Amino acid sequence: MEYTSLGRTGLQVSRLCLGTMNFGPYTSEEDSFAIMDRALEVGINFFDTANVYGRKLGEGVTEQIIGRWFAQGGGRREKVVLATKVYGKMGDWPNESRLSARHIKRACEASLRRLQTDWIDLYQMHHIDRNTPWEEIWQAMEQLVQEGKVIYVGSSNFAGWHIAQAQSTAAARHFMGLVSEQSLYNLTARTIELEVIPACQAYGLGLIPWSPLAGGLLAGALQKAQEGRRTEDWVQKRAEPLQNQLERYEQFCAGRGEHPAHVALAWLLHQPAVTAPIIGPRTLEQLDGSLRALEIKLSPEDLKALDEIWPGPGGQAPEAYAW
Repeated sequence: MEYTSLGRTGLQVSRLCLGTMNFGPYTSEEDSFAIMDRALEVGINFFDTANVYGRKLGEGVTEQIIGRWFAQGGGRREKVVLATKVYGKMGDWPNESRLSARHIKRACEASLRRLQTDWIDLYQMHHIDRNTPWEEIWQAMEQLVQEGKVIYVGSSNFAGWHIAQAQSTAAARHFMGLVSEQSLYNLTARTIELEVIPACQAYGLGLIPWSPLAGGLLAGALQKAQEGRRTEDWVQKRAEPLQNQLERYEQFCAGRGEHPAHVALAWLLHQPAVTAPIIGPRTLEQLDGSLRALEIKLSPEDLKALDEIWPGPGGQAPEAYAW
């Protein structure tokens, strides 16, 4: 396994991050335990979850599964760099969502109970809250850090100017602020190259891409549709407007003897701002397959060919659209 620093911190994380959103809704607890055990076995030490994962309002099903896995002992908690999130709706009563100081405090304590741990390594804001001032947010986060409940703070789904706003406010408070940003980023979705990635690089944030396979489109979607999988209608609907690009992409991968999903992950690993793409395996086989991405080396010519198939916005702003 390869490791790298999380942004400008000294924290070492694996180049692949284990996403756990499938644990509970699609992957049984027994299988989830097996996947997490296997992740540690192959050296993946970076796990990502969220308090809303599990599809049962307010229950934090996925966090509970991870907590019961930690409770088995064997150094599991100590080996894992644990990331979870706050913002999402955890109940029908007011103040059970978003980023008020009250909700941040209560949500963190609830996540700690479900996860059966004393601390969260990376506490991420799941979305920007435009109605809560940064002074309030940072005061709440600073308190959690002082209490030892949180070590680092990250963001998710922030715009570039949100990152700049957050960091300038944190600096005025002599607080470290954000160390990472978790964004939608894959070959089919490259908008963040305009301003989010430049902001991450300027402020020293690690980039953690979610949906690296574009919901399965980059995992051999055309082949799956032809094979008549149960997701055929869904795949065909998503793939239809991208038919030409997907054909070229899958031909590119076949010409190199690689699975499309592994090439998509490898492309992200070749992007200089990326810390670790999030893989969300439903099975052990999917987890093991993802490891191949670490071995794929894409040449400058390969990267150029992929840019031609999946063009980005043209670079960072403002040069991408002006001069």
